[in-house]
Amino acid sequence: MSDLSSNSLPPIQNVPRHVAIIMDGNNRWAKKRMLPGIMGHRAGVEAVRSVIEACDDYGIEVLTLFAFSSENWQRPADEVRGLMGLFLQMLKKETRRLHKNQIRLKVLGDISAFSDEIQQHIRQAEELTAENSRVTLAIAANYGGHWDITEACRQLAEKVRSNELEPEQITAGLLQSHLSTENLPLPDLCIRTGGDHRISNFLLWQFAYAELFFTSTLWPDFGPDQFREALVDYSGRQRRFGKSNEHPGI
Repeated sequence: MSDLSSNSLPPIQNVPRHVAIIMDGNNRWAKKRMLPGIMGHRAGVEAVRSVIEACDDYGIEVLTLFAFSSENWQRPADEVRGLMGLFLQMLKKETRRLHKNQIRLKVLGDISAFSDEIQQHIRQAEELTAENSRVTLAIAANYGGHWDITEACRQLAEKVRSNELEPEQITAGLLQSHLSTENLPLPDLCIRTGGDHRISNFLLWQFAYAELFFTSTLWPDFGPDQFREALVDYSGRQRRFGKSNEHPGI
């Protein structure tokens, strides 16, 4: 990732604070070019870099990327090994650059399933970048929305069992504060590339009032122009949060 340059892109009114992206289409991108699937994932890393830079330019506070779902372990073993190797390589290669550019890295998901080496590099990257405030890059890895909600419920149940909490004290806000995104603003916009129109067990609770934008562009081909298209579309929407047109939410 190159050094970030601030405010190099034209401004957009009503920019979201938090954008979440389902990065779909890496394998199809590679197949179209008769390349191994892992080459599509490597090409997708370049798209990640360009979108991080665009988030900084537009003043977006949080970018969450769905990198590896809890269901992705069911993919062919060779592909999983390749993805794990790429994840480790990116942690080693990109962390210093993220830190230099004041990007905070946060990993969402059950990292206990990863190798000890990957877990170590995740912890080191999060610690190194913890105080950075330019953009928060959240990587959802071994993540699933069902898992996230279940873990939050389990934590609350433990507090009830230890008499730290009464059942009637449990509210939606309290449960939300125990999700993996506890210290992040809720996503305003979810972008999915690759043509499918579903959210695939990603941030199920958090997407309750998020705006959804679907594009047929495959992830490695998703660049600043496509990102701007999604932001312009979002900017023109009226977010009502369950209220009427006459009394929209803010």
